[in-house]
Amino acid sequence: MSATPIEDVLLLHPVISSIKDEDGLRAVLQAPSPVVFVLFGSVMSIHAIVATLKKAGKTVFVDVDLLDGFSAKPITVDFVKAHTAADGILSSKAVMIKAAKAAGLFAIHRLFLIDSFSYNNAAKQISLSEPDAIMILPGCMPRVIRWLRAETDLPLVAGGLVCDKEDVVAALGAGAVAIASSNRDVWLM
Repeated sequence: MSATPIEDVLLLHPVISSIKDEDGLRAVLQAPSPVVFVLFGSVMSIHAIVATLKKAGKTVFVDVDLLDGFSAKPITVDFVKAHTAADGILSSKAVMIKAAKAAGLFAIHRLFLIDSFSYNNAAKQISLSEPDAIMILPGCMPRVIRWLRAETDLPLVAGGLVCDKEDVVAALGAGAVAIASSNRDVWLM
């Protein structure tokens, strides 16, 4: 079975660099990871952030839920599509994922799995949003990764609290196609 287009992107390197400030932006330009998750920015800065990353040859996903000056409405996705060269978006909201897919962007649905209720609601959220991939947070839960892999064929990214090689190996071993971390030591693995 061949990889899906988003799996092709995510499999470029199993560690995805997540950046949450300008310092992280400068640092990621030297990191080996070809895929970057942007977890900061505003209506005024997102174009320049994405342009800097694209100039460095990175594949860029913007977390539209974390952009200052925007609302949780599909027009935010339209703005990112029209005014940046982002390859895709991240969001915890099904409506934003659907908007990204309609706009021709890759869409990764972030799922915060904090208890059994949120875990049991994940299938419904995935069904509603029809994402290209899912990302679970926190990502240091191999057991939960295995449970979700048994329920969906979507590529799964593990992120949040992935702190060291043990977490990376455990997440990938449990079935994640990649991990995302803002920890610069993890970027170099």
